[in-house]
Amino acid sequence: MSTNLSDQEQKQAGEKPASALADAASAGGRAGDKIFSGLSLGAGIVIFLTLAAVAIFLTWQASPVIEIPADEVSGGNGFLSYVYPLILGTLMAAIIALLIATPVGILVALYISHYAPAKVAKPVGYVIDLLAAIPSVVYGAWGITVLSPALAPFYNWLANNLGFIPLFQGPASATGRTMMTAGIVLSIMILPIITSMSREIFVQTPKLHEEASLALGATRLEMIRQAVLPFARTGIVSAIMLALGRALGETMAVALVLSTGGLQWSLIRSGNNTIAAEIALNYPEAFGDRLAELIAAGLMLFVITLIVNFIARAIIARYKEFSGAN
Repeated sequence: MSTNLSDQEQKQAGEKPASALADAASAGGRAGDKIFSGLSLGAGIVIFLTLAAVAIFLTWQASPVIEIPADEVSGGNGFLSYVYPLILGTLMAAIIALLIATPVGILVALYISHYAPAKVAKPVGYVIDLLAAIPSVVYGAWGITVLSPALAPFYNWLANNLGFIPLFQGPASATGRTMMTAGIVLSIMILPIITSMSREIFVQTPKLHEEASLALGATRLEMIRQAVLPFARTGIVSAIMLALGRALGETMAVALVLSTGGLQWSLIRSGNNTIAAEIALNYPEAFGDRLAELIAAGLMLFVITLIVNFIARAIIARYKEFSGAN
């Protein structure tokens, strides 16, 4: 009897320290969760406050534009007539870049993820990622010294053969420094964003989905259309919107390539400018009312970027129910 009691006491004595250690570990884990949660919340608040501070600063510094007489604003017809061509130029360059980079980026990502052998896919992926590391000023220098002269004969051909289309009306630029050239340079700059993000999403497609599609007799192309693209739809939209944000805000490459001037609807004529390039070229010497004009133009770009991001979030929220990524 005494032996049994002794055994039970020993067992209880052995359990108490283990239970105490478990409670201590649980308490430590809860404390770590609280700390991490607090840090995450703090980081989110900092980002929100930073965004709010930028918006307040731009609004405050741009407010003098309201009081500037219309004939004293650059262009002599008021601020809206000054910023309107810049907004259109910004959107034109970004749209051209997206129209070129989106299909190319998605196709390259599909090739790397589903078609190329490993010994080819990895080097191609490294080269695409390397494009993102090249400074924008290098792209601009390449665009003005190599790409622009190379495209000038092609622009002449477009003007002679497709000049009846407003976008290709002549006379074409002799230097090749046009909105089309700027869009092509931007498309190369945003290509790594679309390709890298799309590739990472494509490789995450559940293998069971792909194998089920192939087992039902689908070709590889049909499998990609039925299994891969629906799964990656929201991710592709996110990649495109992120690339659009880069294209809207790009400065040096566009400033070097474009031959600034008034608004031109033709993509092969000299002229046009973007908000970012306008600010970069004129900000160092600006003061007074001119400085307020440039900051107000920057505020317009800030608003455009916010609108683009809101639209992107709305598109993602609408289609995420039909995406395999959930």
